[in-house]
Amino acid sequence: MSGYRQVREPDAARRRLLRGALGGASLGMARRLGLPLLFSQAALASAADERNSNRILVVFELSGGNDGLNTVVPYADDAYYRQRPQIGIRPDKVRKIDDHFGFSPGMAGFEKLYKAGRLAIVHGCGYENPSFSHFTSMAYWHTAAPNSGEEYGWVGRLADAMQPEPTPNYIVNVDATQSLAVRSRVHTPVVFDDPEKFTRNAFFDEKAVLDKIADADPGMNATRRYLLDVAHSARDASALVRRAWESYKSPVDYGIVPAHLPKVAALIAAGMPTRLYYVAYRNNAFDTHVQQSDLHQRLLTYVSDAVYGFTRDMERVGRADDVAMMIFSEFGRRVPENTSLGTDHGAANVMFLVGKPVKGGHYGEVPSLTKLDPGDNLLYTTDFRRVYATMMQGWLGFSRTQEVLRAQFEPFPVFA
Repeated sequence: MSGYRQVREPDAARRRLLRGALGGASLGMARRLGLPLLFSQAALASAADERNSNRILVVFELSGGNDGLNTVVPYADDAYYRQRPQIGIRPDKVRKIDDHFGFSPGMAGFEKLYKAGRLAIVHGCGYENPSFSHFTSMAYWHTAAPNSGEEYGWVGRLADAMQPEPTPNYIVNVDATQSLAVRSRVHTPVVFDDPEKFTRNAFFDEKAVLDKIADADPGMNATRRYLLDVAHSARDASALVRRAWESYKSPVDYGIVPAHLPKVAALIAAGMPTRLYYVAYRNNAFDTHVQQSDLHQRLLTYVSDAVYGFTRDMERVGRADDVAMMIFSEFGRRVPENTSLGTDHGAANVMFLVGKPVKGGHYGEVPSLTKLDPGDNLLYTTDFRRVYATMMQGWLGFSRTQEVLRAQFEPFPVFA
């Protein structure tokens, strides 16, 4: 982005040089041994596939429409304070990350991650003809199909494309009910809220019968075999989740509201073969129409502390190189403050990409605070599906993103 330096990990350039040297050595070795060049390239591709197979994506949803302008504060832009004379966060309160932007006062964790080069901010994320309905806009983000419809969620479709065969525990959704985002044609997501109570619901007299699941036999029809496989998978997954949670002990502080991220950390630490995790800060918490300032800052503090704690926990269990997180909300807030000292439903917003593998900094074009739409909303500059494509291709190594997103989007260079 013009005018901003992208912060990178201190060792990123060294790692890229090393990878290039190893790649060149492999090609050179092949030539010296008289092996076909195709063989050496195939070996490198196989190594890349093996590396990608260990990679995990965690999607973190902030429900309710987070106010991006009071999250990543453009404290150097006078237009921000003209639009928000009461709720605008003053420059002396902002956690400054450069000469234009800073984080909300309680976001110490995000500040540390950004300054360590492990947090990327993507500006102006949205879509054409934005909906201001929580339900409708969230459905668009869940399906990656704005102003249209999809039967399955984008995470579910991604799982189907990455792994076409039903695979137990491939998707985990930590929530009281399954999110549309993880709905899959092939896979059955593991959905739980309380790991200690993750068992099949039944009356006491029925439980023994329901827990006894028949084994499939060769003569069984495909439909019954599929249902039995799902039942076995659910039973086994519940046992795995309970065991992982029982054995999980961490000294890492996730803050006052851990936002369910320790549950994800427990499964990763236990070696759960999950590639895609989906969690949410629930109950429309970020719908801040009235007296926003104190509530919003508290919410952001909780999120910042929890995300920072999660990254430290990944370091502790030795998986920091394998895990990246994407954070989003279904829309931003209107630029002017309202008469109740809050903000109303808006359009474009910021998204965050977090983790050790991330090349931190600013990405995307910053929307203007003076050129707004007729409803006083930011004009989007980045289709949110471009960020999805970045996580699919840049992080997970899945290049056929058009199969999932129904259109082609160029990934941001967030990952080496």
